Amino acid sequence: MAEVGVLPPYDVVIFGASGFTGKYVVREALKFLDSPNSPLKTLALAGRNSSKLSDALKWASTSHPNNIPFLIADTSDPPSLRRMASQAKLVLNCVGPFRLYGDPVVAACVESGCDYLDICGEPEFMERMDAGYHEKAAEKGSLVVSACGFDSVPAEFGLMFNSRQWASPAVPNRVEAYLCLESDKNIVGNFGTFESAVLGVANADKLAQLRRSRPKRARPPIPGPAPVKGSTIEHQEELGLWAVKLPSADAIVVRRTLSTLTENPSGLQGVKEEPEQAEKRAAFWSTVKPAHFGVKIATKSLLGVLGFIAVGLSIGLLGSFSFGRWLLLNFPSIFTFGGFRKKGPTEEEVASATFTMWFVGYGFSDARLASQEDAKPDTEIVTRVMGPEIGYLTTPIILIQCALIVLKQRQDLPKGGVFTPGIVFGPTDLQSRLQENGISFDLVSER
Repeated sequence: MAEVGVLPPYDVVIFGASGFTGKYVVREALKFLDSPNSPLKTLALAGRNSSKLSDALKWASTSHPNNIPFLIADTSDPPSLRRMASQAKLVLNCVGPFRLYGDPVVAACVESGCDYLDICGEPEFMERMDAGYHEKAAEKGSLVVSACGFDSVPAEFGLMFNSRQWASPAVPNRVEAYLCLESDKNIVGNFGTFESAVLGVANADKLAQLRRSRPKRARPPIPGPAPVKGSTIEHQEELGLWAVKLPSADAIVVRRTLSTLTENPSGLQGVKEEPEQAEKRAAFWSTVKPAHFGVKIATKSLLGVLGFIAVGLSIGLLGSFSFGRWLLLNFPSIFTFGGFRKKGPTEEEVASATFTMWFVGYGFSDARLASQEDAKPDTEIVTRVMGPEIGYLTTPIILIQCALIVLKQRQDLPKGGVFTPGIVFGPTDLQSRLQENGISFDLVSER
């Protein structure tokens, strides 16, 4: 958060604007640039190469606005990153894998006191930034929030939406999320996501080591028994789906949000919030009931789930040694049956893809039942989040709406620190903004 009196020239700088995801973020940002009621008045694009930035801008905009400046910045050149950060109220970082390239960008933003959002879905990076920069970011007034894309806003807000349907005295015990990706063309993922997953396997020991070195976080009290471990493949008959556990960042990000909420039951105080806003924030968090949470990837056919398992096994086995990683990263299409490829999806493949994320909540019609011996959940609430293609459409929508909230409602957000999107944006109007921009939240059934 820049000091008053020395306001930086740009509301938002998009770093990595010429990358595959970055150019979609630029396209989404341009919809809100200088439009009525939008707080986004000035925008700059940053990257290593001005001609590539120019190409990205031409691709993203039919009218080719000529008043958008380009800033040259490179993750291997920290002074260039500090120059970029010093000119921004808010940096949106689209340069991954974040494990390789994210740290110097966060460092520059924290040092400059500007705010930072990214689209990272890498748990080790997020937890390392929390460990390394939280105190300094809080002191400098720099708000650092990762996972402001498909990882992990639909999961966080989908879980909160489900948990808020449990009207007292009812309480949830666990919520299972089932992610379905659909398209009438090929479903092709972002190569950066694939690269992050491969590097995540290679560095799994570093995450375990980091967690062992840090103090244990508070865990929320959840009514009823802990969930038992089910079979590897689940047949969710009610939804007509076959599912297998998805090793994504979502459950980890949710757990961090619930830990922060346990330590701060009324949420995080805004830097200059009015008393009325503080009451509204506390009222919101009083309706969010914690639950055990897991995510599975699901499809209508058993064969589809076996395909997911085969891809997971190939990443798990080959990702653990260097030649295996070389094979995976050079021939992604072979090892993922076309699910990932280096050049990414075509525009037609992006346009035809959608996602549905089901949230099946199990709990008790009365919290008192949860404390009985052999208590078994007697209530089920099903909710759903739906939206367009996850990597290039949903992710930019979420990132830009988070950015607009930071610009418009900065006084209601924490002064600074490293946080998850749920704890920062939960009490804001992010859910209604997403609904206005093509991402829906529905209550499906209660029984």
